[in-house]
Amino acid sequence: MTATTHTSASATPIEFGQRSLTLEQVVAVAKGAKVQLNQQADYQEYIQKGARFIDSLLDEEGVVYGVTTGYGDSCTVTVGLDLVHELPLHLSRFHGCGLGEILSPMQSRAVMACRLNSLAIGKSGVSYELLQRIETLLNLNIVPVIPEEGSVGASGDLTPLSYLAAVLIGEREVIYQGERQNTADVYAKLNITPLKLRPKEGLALMNGTAVMTALACLAYDRASYLARLSSRITAMASLTLKGNSNHFDDILFAAKPHPGQNQIAAWIREDLNHHEHPRNSDRLQDRYSIRCAPHIIGVLQDALPFMRQFIETELNSANDNPIVDGEGEHILHGGHFYGGHIAFVMDSLKNAVANIADLIDRQMALVMDPKFNNGLPANLSAATGNRRAINHGFKAVQIGVSAWTAEALKNTMPASVFSRSTECHNQDKVSMGTIAARDCMRVLQLTEQVAAAALLAMTQGIHLRISQEELCLASLTPSVAKTLQQVSEDFELLIEDRPLESVLRQTVDKIQQGLWEVCH
Repeated sequence: MTATTHTSASATPIEFGQRSLTLEQVVAVAKGAKVQLNQQADYQEYIQKGARFIDSLLDEEGVVYGVTTGYGDSCTVTVGLDLVHELPLHLSRFHGCGLGEILSPMQSRAVMACRLNSLAIGKSGVSYELLQRIETLLNLNIVPVIPEEGSVGASGDLTPLSYLAAVLIGEREVIYQGERQNTADVYAKLNITPLKLRPKEGLALMNGTAVMTALACLAYDRASYLARLSSRITAMASLTLKGNSNHFDDILFAAKPHPGQNQIAAWIREDLNHHEHPRNSDRLQDRYSIRCAPHIIGVLQDALPFMRQFIETELNSANDNPIVDGEGEHILHGGHFYGGHIAFVMDSLKNAVANIADLIDRQMALVMDPKFNNGLPANLSAATGNRRAINHGFKAVQIGVSAWTAEALKNTMPASVFSRSTECHNQDKVSMGTIAARDCMRVLQLTEQVAAAALLAMTQGIHLRISQEELCLASLTPSVAKTLQQVSEDFELLIEDRPLESVLRQTVDKIQQGLWEVCH
């Protein structure tokens, strides 16, 4: 499913409260879809029971972590009843120490959707009013400015989520109408009254996995699209190299029945129109980066189902501490803020995606080199005559592809194994899930850059084959012809050297928006 599909579904508000959310719905909210909180009276009462139960414990002078005690290692510090209402404010403020780049508005909206969905399960002791305020911010597109660094992924995403808590109470900054502004100024402009957080609400907002889960939803969406796109690029590379389409035969792949791998082979086979027009190479076997492409991309395709299950289970869980059972009147202290499942998925996903960057990098190396590209000019330059000597085609682009791939591969070191004991050894084993998710987003960005370069290069390569009368435009499948047409609308055949940065950036943007048609 592409981003275009998500956007087209955004006219219908996405409902939160006692129903499961899909990662596609999180992506849709990230891209601007409206949200609607369950308004049924019985649901509102269900939510309010948790908040009232917290109030009753305060009336009875009960001991509740993070409500009548300090946080983390400070849980042995008793907070007087005259101060408990200030405690959430202090929690949000002392965590205001995030650094690094800020999350994009799309990423921050995904964070808000994930946190709203977790709290809407009704096991966090928050009020219905708090849920309504997050709903309002999303629908008005008032987005917290959230620095991406500062979370070890347990006790949840405390520092980045403090920026959401701070915005709810009217502090720090937001992105509104495309500008970074003080939250207080935006609230004053729109006549919004800042919330006063109730006991437990600061902890409920911050002590969870919403940031890593939000990034995981977005990463999954982009990776799923990349699997299709890299299959199309492989078909275009095979055409450019006069490859042997028999490598993707259905009888061949029936002998090794990984379903995702076979799906990739089928997509490439359909793009090449293998059964009607098998293309035979001078070689019996193409090099691995063509012949084994389904086996490489297929690892990602086969991993997506378990990754979806991990992400969506986390998305639809109450993942803060303590869990508040308002109906049964239990306070349950545990570690649901631990982001191990998301960490594992993100570490795995970045590995599978980086392998696709490496695959396309190798395909690019083949089509550039006259020793391997079966009669095409060096660097796919379309210059002719004595102009050929001074034109260099895609030479520097291929160096860029090599650099982006190397960086992607470097970032595949699993973050989850680098747990650090912190916070006076209270958080002595942490998930590193948010760092893994950020790594994965970086690997995706680099791989999308590699894919963008390959789309341009393979388009050039196919046009060169056509100009050499080694390939007929009419023989191309509709799917490949469509991609060729779409790329050619932005990219003029590279004859004389020119800077390609602008068209590369434009192509990356279109990949990230899912605008290249890759479905059959």
